[in-house]
Amino acid sequence: MSWIPTTETDQQAMLAAIGVDDVEALFASIPPSLRMQSWDIPAGMSEMGVRNHIAELASRNNVNHTSFLGGGYYDHYIPAAVDALSGRSEFYTAYTPYQPESSQGTLQSIYEYQSAICRLTNMEFANASLYDGGTAVFEAATMSVRIARRNRIVVHPSVNPTYLAMLKTHAANLDLEIVVGDDPEGAACVIVQNPSFQGTVADFTALGERCHDAKALLVVSFYPVSLGMVKTPGEMGADIAIAEGQSIGMPLGFGGPYLGIMATLKKHVRKMPGRIAGETKDQEGRRGFVLTLQAREQHIRRTKAMSNICSNQALCALRALIHLSLWGKEGFREVAVACHSKAEYLKSRLSFVEILNDGPTFNEFAVRLPAPATDVAAELLQEGFVAGLPLADVGAGEANDLLIAVTEKHSREALDAFATALERVACN
Repeated sequence: MSWIPTTETDQQAMLAAIGVDDVEALFASIPPSLRMQSWDIPAGMSEMGVRNHIAELASRNNVNHTSFLGGGYYDHYIPAAVDALSGRSEFYTAYTPYQPESSQGTLQSIYEYQSAICRLTNMEFANASLYDGGTAVFEAATMSVRIARRNRIVVHPSVNPTYLAMLKTHAANLDLEIVVGDDPEGAACVIVQNPSFQGTVADFTALGERCHDAKALLVVSFYPVSLGMVKTPGEMGADIAIAEGQSIGMPLGFGGPYLGIMATLKKHVRKMPGRIAGETKDQEGRRGFVLTLQAREQHIRRTKAMSNICSNQALCALRALIHLSLWGKEGFREVAVACHSKAEYLKSRLSFVEILNDGPTFNEFAVRLPAPATDVAAELLQEGFVAGLPLADVGAGEANDLLIAVTEKHSREALDAFATALERVACN
């Protein structure tokens, strides 16, 4: 059977009711260059026909490549229990928990997620999550403006250029001055990233002290898995810690859904965007959970609201919580060590290229190839490898520069095969 939403007669009746002659008239206010060039959509199909068609399209995808692509999103192993538990209907279909009496499970999962993020980052408070790592940068910037009462945002060169572009886009209509550098004087905050976009690990403790002397905030964007080895934002003196949480429980996808992580200090918590779940007791003294500090009305106050976050991202946050819980403290460190050691091994196999990092790296590093990176990547794709990210494509390097990421999923055989293929393609 086919499902046809409206007949031709229905459409003509609706057009007559609103006073236009045809469907095209509904789009008259849109410039022709921006309109669909044709509405000649194929005839409807049956459910079976649609399923077969989609299956045929999906079969064209090659999902068997070995990927070394990073740049903020990483191919980590996700335990089967993450899908099994987060896919339970009581979690998968839960709505925003405005009514605590009917939302204790969701509220508790958010509370436990917040607690896990605080332990992970050595920060004091975390919110119920944000949209993704890029919007978390913007939210941290505007939170800093509210705290410091200054409108100058300093973005350190270590920050992902995509995040910088997103920050500028979100702030386009705001009275904010956004500059690239590391001078905290007169700034609301300095935003740094560790490891850097090109993978270099740094200690921003000294910069944090400079920020605080200048009455500016230090915002640290971190890679969650790296905290199994490197210094945490809290240990560096961060005022706000933010991250893209895709690496802990979210599969790679075309833009998401992903997870924005945000944590801060107690003294700043009332300026933090998003929702916060808190623990309390009911009238009978039983442990319970509620949304706290921020009333629902805050999120519909238009320009007076502290944030444009209207989704609590609870399902993605739950996946991160389950993933972290399954790892445990020792497992978390084991994964981090595996990522680092395998990346170092691959480095040792790439003697034919120049390593561009000026310091230690975690699981990602930049190299300069003997040939254009886009050409090398295109050729290696035919051999079953997603070679990495050509840095010139994102304005973060020269034509021959390539960013390579390694995770715990890469076997030594895969690393050896990639190194051999890269040398053959790049050096010939």
